[in-house]
Amino acid sequence: MDVKQEILDYASQVLQEEAEAVSGIRQYLNEDFVKSVETILHSKGRLIVTGIGKSAIIAQKIVATLNSTGTPAVFMHAADAIHGDLGIIQPDDVVLCLSKSGNTPEIAQLTPFLKTNGNVLIAMVGNRDSYLAREAHFVLNCSVPREASPNNLAPTSSSTAQLALGDAIASTLIKLRGFTSEDFARLHPGGILGKRLTLKVGDLYKFNDVPMVAPTSPMQQVILEISGKCLGVTAVVQDQKVVGAITDGDLRRMLEHNPDYSRLLAQDVMTKQPKTVSPDALAVQALELMKSKNITNLFVVDDNGKYLGVIHIHDIIKEGIY
Repeated sequence: MDVKQEILDYASQVLQEEAEAVSGIRQYLNEDFVKSVETILHSKGRLIVTGIGKSAIIAQKIVATLNSTGTPAVFMHAADAIHGDLGIIQPDDVVLCLSKSGNTPEIAQLTPFLKTNGNVLIAMVGNRDSYLAREAHFVLNCSVPREASPNNLAPTSSSTAQLALGDAIASTLIKLRGFTSEDFARLHPGGILGKRLTLKVGDLYKFNDVPMVAPTSPMQQVILEISGKCLGVTAVVQDQKVVGAITDGDLRRMLEHNPDYSRLLAQDVMTKQPKTVSPDALAVQALELMKSKNITNLFVVDDNGKYLGVIHIHDIIKEGIY
């Protein structure tokens, strides 16, 4: 076997073992999982997520997912906790502790404080016979048959299983809270996801000029309007309503067939019933419409059909929405 194939085969084996590890923890979903989720959902405090080593790294990701989906969460490193950070934990907080072995010294020192403080302790653990599992109020079994790494040493399958179970908690809470895409956008105002869910046509078209001609406008005026407004299109407007569109492509085709265009009017060249969009539509919806119709502009009209302006595909793309 050549080296390339050996690399691919081993990588495939690792992915297969990790996939089986994640699939395997489904059998451990039980009443403790239900009670854990309900406790977090109804808590008057926050969810403190803690761990050490690789479990601490997974804990940080779980915290990030929870905070971004409406569940207040705080990461606390278990080693730091027993050296002064215990003040983070308030009596109404629920604590989720991640540990593969459940027997690390830091966890053993942290657990008695939590019980004295009256906090509900949820253990996500790979060893149900461990100290942490025995002392926790609820136990989320995260056992895996073996690690996917050579010699069964480096945390791979076990940390992947923790991550997946954390996602199961977060996603279940999303469902129970009725957390919507609008809620998600509210918590992500600065990112591309937030823009996709909040940025509207009305936020963009106002920065463009408003090209328009009448149906009876001569072609020279049409050409000047398209060239001067730099959008590659003009609306043909009658009684404040868009009745047609003329693009720079229409002008090229006109010149091919009618070199002498002096007698032509806008209504002779325009495309009737062009595509329009509401200023209240999401920019991403306008982008999808442009893509589906293979066009680069949409005319913006209000609820009464009054012409307001033009949104260009580049207006949306420059916002990072593709």
